[in-house]
Amino acid sequence: MNWTVPRSARVDVPPAGDERVLLEAWLDHHRQTLLGKCAGLTPGQLVVRSVEPSNLTLLGLVRHMAEVERAWFRFRVAGEPVDLLYCDLDTNPDGDFDDVDTADARADFETFAREVELARAAVAGRSLEETFHHERRGVEMNLRWVYLHMIEEYARHNGHADLLRERIDGATGA
Repeated sequence: MNWTVPRSARVDVPPAGDERVLLEAWLDHHRQTLLGKCAGLTPGQLVVRSVEPSNLTLLGLVRHMAEVERAWFRFRVAGEPVDLLYCDLDTNPDGDFDDVDTADARADFETFAREVELARAAVAGRSLEETFHHERRGVEMNLRWVYLHMIEEYARHNGHADLLRERIDGATGA
């Protein structure tokens, strides 16, 4: 039997809560939305490109978001000495999107899940006010900004995922 992306349950965001609870809930909501857009698809379907010349695919989005989770939460906020997963900033800056045709989709989804868990662990117990220096931008940033940025990043890419999924098999909706 061919592997397909497993279905995942998207938990509703609570209608009230403190700031941290709501930020984490909205981020998890968007993480699950991306996985939901991929549910039931085969590796071949996951690499269907949007339109030429774009390199945008659902698998590329999952790989990209694993990279983004790792970079923001583990590398920048927690200061972990981690390398990029799919990219080389000098020779292959878009490897997360460009190198999907030979990728192992199941392994990439497992990597995504692992990076989400490691991201959660990296920021557990940290204050939203905790800052770090973003070297490339040359500014101090706080964890609150990272949560908001990640929600925005997922929301934008989930819009792309909506269109990709509709192109693949006509599925629309949540």
